[in-house]
Amino acid sequence: MLTERKPLMRALRRSHTSSSSPSNSSSPSSSSSSSWIHLRSVLLVVAFLSSSSSPSSSSSPVSIDRGGHKSPWSFRRRKLALLPKQWKSLFTADGKLYDGGVKFLKKARSGGVDPSIRAEVWPFLLGVYDVNSSKEERDHTRAQKRKEYENLQKRCQQNLKQREKSLKLKETTVTSNNENSGEFNQVIDSPEFEDDVSAIKSSFTEGCSLAAEGSDNCDQTLQRSDLILEDCDRSVLTCEEVFAGNTDSTDSDSSEEPENMELFIATETIKEKDLSVPALENSHPDAESDFQKDENFATWQRIIRVDAVRANAEWIMYSPTQAAISELKARRLAENVGLKDYDHLEPCRIFHATRLVAILEAYALYDPEIGYCQGMSDLLSPIIAVIEEDFEAFWCFVGFMKKARHNFRLDEVGIRRQLGIVAKIIKCKDIHLYKHLENLQAEDCFFVYRMVVVLFRRELNLEQTLCLWEVMWADQAAICAGIAKSAWGRMRLRAPPTDDLLLYAIAACVLQRRKLIIEKYSSVDDIMKDCNNMAGQLDVWKLLDDAHDLVVTLHDKI
Repeated sequence: MLTERKPLMRALRRSHTSSSSPSNSSSPSSSSSSSWIHLRSVLLVVAFLSSSSSPSSSSSPVSIDRGGHKSPWSFRRRKLALLPKQWKSLFTADGKLYDGGVKFLKKARSGGVDPSIRAEVWPFLLGVYDVNSSKEERDHTRAQKRKEYENLQKRCQQNLKQREKSLKLKETTVTSNNENSGEFNQVIDSPEFEDDVSAIKSSFTEGCSLAAEGSDNCDQTLQRSDLILEDCDRSVLTCEEVFAGNTDSTDSDSSEEPENMELFIATETIKEKDLSVPALENSHPDAESDFQKDENFATWQRIIRVDAVRANAEWIMYSPTQAAISELKARRLAENVGLKDYDHLEPCRIFHATRLVAILEAYALYDPEIGYCQGMSDLLSPIIAVIEEDFEAFWCFVGFMKKARHNFRLDEVGIRRQLGIVAKIIKCKDIHLYKHLENLQAEDCFFVYRMVVVLFRRELNLEQTLCLWEVMWADQAAICAGIAKSAWGRMRLRAPPTDDLLLYAIAACVLQRRKLIIEKYSSVDDIMKDCNNMAGQLDVWKLLDDAHDLVVTLHDKI
């Protein structure tokens, strides 16, 4: 062993001697070159010593098992997640975070949060609690937030009872109409009814033929009689259509709200009393607005229940207490929120679906402009898996949606803006790749639409998703707290906090696959298929590392 090391040591001494000779000191360039030779020699010796040591004393690089992938940062002395002991040490005696939360956000931003303290840390990252708040202030905020959530839940219960009452009324109305429809049709089709109509027409015609000088009045009378008859025929047709609709109703029809039936009955009553009265829906704008809000909320309720029952069970390992819930309690809670069609689910999944329904309905009332769109349950599911208090999970979701809500606007303005930023990042970083996307008519980056909407939830497993979100939330929390760029120090943290870290990560994901896209993909469909099939193939920490490199390089240009 010693004989093998001697040549290396002699080479090191030679490089050291040559670098310190007078001839080299006269030339700055040669001095710099000698310094690099010396550094390489040192590194070579260190590498040789470590490789030739015994197996018992050798140690492989530490693998960070965060999300099932070996992180490349394990070779770069990547910092670990924020641990419970470190978290407790960050608070002063009165419960405030030291230095305005800078150290806390640095730690969360560099390595995420340990799973055991996520329920405590997330409310700070998502703005439920201010990073400068004391324990007393947080207790006050907690009580206030709990009360606000309870009020929203009371409104949800009122809407649920009203909906159930309306459904029962509709069923009663439909049953009654079906029973009476036969008698009504018999009256319409009877010869006596046709004779009466003919008699009315003939009486007007005979009356007009008696006096030629009154022909103008007669024409007006005939016109009025025709209008009355046409109105009668129109009313009969409307009723027949309604009864036909009731007879041929389907499951989807039965889910419609009964206000349409009530509106029809009220309108027909007004026609019978006075034909000059305007339609009911035009009588009061506020009433129409309230009616539309009720219709919207009823629609959201139906979609929320479908999505809640379909939620997967990936979260179970993160919440043992929720996974151990009894079937009796799960079914009782499901009945309280009006959840149905859950008999095929395990008790823990019934409970999870129940919480999704309760919190998403409350959010639909809290933010009626957005209400509910499919995909929002994907964002809430990890939150309620970690945070067991419904009111706290709700407000964390509200904080999350402050940035994500634009993904669910019907006009898709927010989505188009974000896709435009992704395209701009790719164009600035790799013009060759961007031109290839242009040739494929994919420069709008629509193929990453799903990544933008649900924030990589479908492309990453749950643990990887949480790590990505925590780093992203730490950036956003730093911006809200007004922490300056200089506070982040050197090396990788030199990347300033950004609201668009997700978009840089999406661009990094595309750039990682540039060779595949340029050499093998000849259409947008090929890229779209690849993006939809990349679940489980991504290393979230490599993704974040590349995203921060893009932030450093391009944040001033984007």
